[in-house]
Amino acid sequence: MNDVLPSAVEAIGATPMVRLDRITRDLNGTILAKLDYLNPGGSKKDRVAKGIIEEAERVGALKPGQPVVELTSGNTGTGLAIVCGVKGYPFIAVMSKGNSRERARMMAALGAEVVLVGQLPGSVPGQVSGGDLELVEAKAREITKARGAFRADQFHHDGNWLAHYHGTGQELWQQTGGAIDGFADFLGSGGTYAGVTKALKEHNQAVRCFAVEPAGAAVVAGQPLKTPDHPIQGGGYAMNDLTYLRDVPIDGFVQVTGDEARQAARRLATEEGIFGGFSSGANLAAALKLLDGEMRGKTLAIMICDSGLKYLSTDLWADA
Repeated sequence: MNDVLPSAVEAIGATPMVRLDRITRDLNGTILAKLDYLNPGGSKKDRVAKGIIEEAERVGALKPGQPVVELTSGNTGTGLAIVCGVKGYPFIAVMSKGNSRERARMMAALGAEVVLVGQLPGSVPGQVSGGDLELVEAKAREITKARGAFRADQFHHDGNWLAHYHGTGQELWQQTGGAIDGFADFLGSGGTYAGVTKALKEHNQAVRCFAVEPAGAAVVAGQPLKTPDHPIQGGGYAMNDLTYLRDVPIDGFVQVTGDEARQAARRLATEEGIFGGFSSGANLAAALKLLDGEMRGKTLAIMICDSGLKYLSTDLWADA
């Protein structure tokens, strides 16, 4: 019974990597995809949920049976629903109505209390802006105070980037045997980028790490905000003060459009059999641009952040 895990929490991480040789067949270079959509909750955010809760337990910030509250686009909330359910903490997920409804249903099915927050006037469902996120943040703070809850706070809690520093980044290095030239990541909280970049550069400073943002909302790259309502869910919130990115090197910036992310996600599905979501498509689209440019002939790693099953009600698959 040595290979039998005590719970789904222990199944988080150690996800496989695959070569995207069919997609790159006409390019000079290699893209390696880390299949984090195979985590129990269907996304890389399972790592974050586990990291935040276990770090809070370690330092005594989370008491037995205390409620946990978090702002989420759905993936961190799903991970927290799993981790909190196993560990016995009531979990309240606070999410914008602009996110796909599959995520809310999944969190509720996993035992979470889901609080949906309306978007700003004129906002489009499926396109969550930084302003919409501010409304969700205000509601999360209100609930945290009212219920005496622990705020998981994926945008500031060290458990986020540490999960990727100790887990994802080390796995990338070990699985490639150190044969990796670059990493490209779509920015949400910035935790994945920060943790993986710190880990990889400790192994080899020459590894180049690229921050991926939506075209028209690339504020970390110093560009003006023109498209706050882009369709790439789970990131690109036009927040230029991401805590995790402080003192973390960024070797380059890549911008992708919603259509480029959409088409890349569809190519992942039809050519590689990988059913990823919007941000996975954004990562692939960015990596393809890099292989066709300054990283020609190199090996790049990307994350398959979450499952396409979470976007069936969106235009990601509407006319696929």
